[in-house]
Amino acid sequence: MLMGEYQHSIDSKGRLIIPAKFRNQLGDRFVITRGLDGCLFGYPAPEWQALENKLNHLPLTRKDARAFVRFFYSAATECELDKQGRVNIPTLLIKHAGISKQCVIVGVANRFEIWSAERWNKFADETEENFDQLAEAMDIDL
Repeated sequence: MLMGEYQHSIDSKGRLIIPAKFRNQLGDRFVITRGLDGCLFGYPAPEWQALENKLNHLPLTRKDARAFVRFFYSAATECELDKQGRVNIPTLLIKHAGISKQCVIVGVANRFEIWSAERWNKFADETEENFDQLAEAMDIDL
């Protein structure tokens, strides 16, 4: 399970250190693509394959399904870590997430997310204010 919040920076070549606690769970190869809410999603290979299976069952006759799948897959990139535990993030994805230098990597159970520090801080501040209401609305028994 991927969890936790880690502050990192991306270098001028688009290389980002992946938290050591995530590396074993990610394995040799994993996928990073556009995420929702202005971040990037990263999936270990088995999770990516499970997601692919779900996406392959979306009806081709639905315009919104075709658009989502095209956009989602078009930026997907298979990644592997270098010897320093870094991954190279393509420029297209860096732009999508609005990352300039500082970023936050967040574990979210079966995936991880990469956020610009600015976007993450804004999201975290807004969500913290409504955290109790969100839990109540979802009827979660914590």
